[in-house]
Amino acid sequence: MNQRMEKMMNWLREQQVDVAFIYAPTNIYYFTHFMCNPHERLLGLFIFPERDPFLICPLLEMREVKNTGWPYTIIGYDDVENPWEMIRAELSKRLQKQVIQMGIEKEKLTYARAEQLKQVIPSAQFVSIDEQLNELRLIKNAEEIHIMREAGKWADYGVEVGISCLKEGITEMEVLAQIELELKKQGIQDMAFSTMVLFGEKTSLPHGHPGRNELKKGDMVLFDLGVKWKGYCSDITRTVAFGSVNEKQREIYETVLNAQLEALKYCKPGTRIGDLDQVARSIIAEAGFGAYFTHRLGHGLGMEVHEYPSLNGTNDQVLQPGMTFTVEPGIYVPEICGVRIEDDVVITQDGHETLTRFPKELQVI
Repeated sequence: MNQRMEKMMNWLREQQVDVAFIYAPTNIYYFTHFMCNPHERLLGLFIFPERDPFLICPLLEMREVKNTGWPYTIIGYDDVENPWEMIRAELSKRLQKQVIQMGIEKEKLTYARAEQLKQVIPSAQFVSIDEQLNELRLIKNAEEIHIMREAGKWADYGVEVGISCLKEGITEMEVLAQIELELKKQGIQDMAFSTMVLFGEKTSLPHGHPGRNELKKGDMVLFDLGVKWKGYCSDITRTVAFGSVNEKQREIYETVLNAQLEALKYCKPGTRIGDLDQVARSIIAEAGFGAYFTHRLGHGLGMEVHEYPSLNGTNDQVLQPGMTFTVEPGIYVPEICGVRIEDDVVITQDGHETLTRFPKELQVI
């Protein structure tokens, strides 16, 4: 029994929850090391406080599950079988009570799946296990951090490729395509999210969409990208100038850089997350750009690119060793430019380690 499973079983026992139904593929991967996108098919993991777990999956995924070394029951079904009847039969072997407490991921489980669960066990009373799953995944171990360090290096490489492509007249989509092509050549199968390459005024859109916008001298260029590597994500943002930079662009850039560097100084055990956000926000506000910093300082990072916790000003949680997250202040001024500088961070016993290390000093390409 792996430690993650044991911790979940102990929690179920303490909370007197009879069974947990894990539905989100990422959470299933966390416990089993099996990852797939089941599309419309059902994929589910059932964990019990006193009995061995079982996994139900499409028959076409059975071999992949076995290849992970999963040692417990696997129930496979084909496209004409009803997996819920199989679940009903398996649960009846393991649950003797008429009324049971069933843990579910309320933030992930669809209403349709919840209805199907109710048909299998009409007396089931649902309780949320989201908070417990968040807590389990919050602190990364040495192996996870090693993988995320590797993912960070690939993100650095992606920015390097993107900058090397910049030339007058090239489009955002052409640069984006080259970044992803070169990463795939190195064995990266998936990006962690949709790669962002923005030129000029479009950099003032925090979540802008790349298109056929052509690069011209005087443009700022914003890269926001990350990879999925061995099940874990990276996420980096860098902003550079092309050809030349004016004083307002430089002022915005230096303000964001100062805010990010100052926030990183406070990335250490015991710091309140809300205070971390305020450190960066106050520097940007004092420079006169407070209204243009329109998002939180960062977000948790791990098997998903956005996960627990949220690095916003109201979060009273304190930083602990093993927590991984992004630090990404930004200023977005319409009709001028936007600048965001983002790094991936892990909290260590006495400070932090930055997992993304591409240079941050203003570069004029």
